[in-house]
Amino acid sequence: MKYYIVSITTTPQSETITDIVNALAAEAGCESFESTENGVNAYVQQSLFDEETLKENFAYFPIEGVEIQYTVEEAEDKDWNEEWEKNYFQPIVIGNECVIHSTFHKDIPQAKYDIIINPQMAFGTGHHQTTSLMIGELLKVDLTGMKGLDMGCGTSILAILASMRGAKKITAIDIDDWCISNSKDNFQLNNISNINVFQGDANSLVDMDFDFVLANINRNILLNDMHSYVNCMHKGSFILMSGFYTEDIPYIKAEGERLGLTFEYFQQKDNWACVKLTK
Repeated sequence: MKYYIVSITTTPQSETITDIVNALAAEAGCESFESTENGVNAYVQQSLFDEETLKENFAYFPIEGVEIQYTVEEAEDKDWNEEWEKNYFQPIVIGNECVIHSTFHKDIPQAKYDIIINPQMAFGTGHHQTTSLMIGELLKVDLTGMKGLDMGCGTSILAILASMRGAKKITAIDIDDWCISNSKDNFQLNNISNINVFQGDANSLVDMDFDFVLANINRNILLNDMHSYVNCMHKGSFILMSGFYTEDIPYIKAEGERLGLTFEYFQQKDNWACVKLTK
């Protein structure tokens, strides 16, 4: 899978500006981000990059006085473990409930759920607010004996935690073949055998039935594909969704209710949101 690196610089810089830049870039197909001294590097599959959308989004940036410039170059295909070890991936500890780390980390604190993630080109280590929100929700619910879907699974960190939380069988799907390969490696690292992962999108959800659905993607994809998720749910099933801002909640709520779901609640972290709806 070939990627572009979209190197984005902003003047001025702030956490809020960076969050908005990431969200707008996600609408153009970018799926992972890393902060830089001057802004952010966004990674996007070459086949999914919509540069016209990126230009339009940046042209109508919602904060006045912000200057945005970007360049696009082809990313080298490589194993990202060494890069993350050197620069980015630090262990994540959630109380005494959950710790997320890689094989190269030492002196890891004890927790009820110990998850090992070795990121390659598939990003999703739990550091982003949306992932940590989803993890927090999974730690609250009893998944014993349930069947679940992790849509847009990335490293499959959510599917792995769901399995550890008692889920009986999980289907993990992503459009990126790097994610599929990385997920399989992570299953082995965590001795997980009840997750079936494959490459696909919402069109792959045919004749499937789930007790819960996990979808940490972005607003536009969620709104476009929510009907496919709902078709795989039965009465009593629930869906956790994240990857959007608190101001997007009304759109997510309205579409869910249009499809027959009941809006339960939302959680937020740094203006990122996670919602729960039931059927």
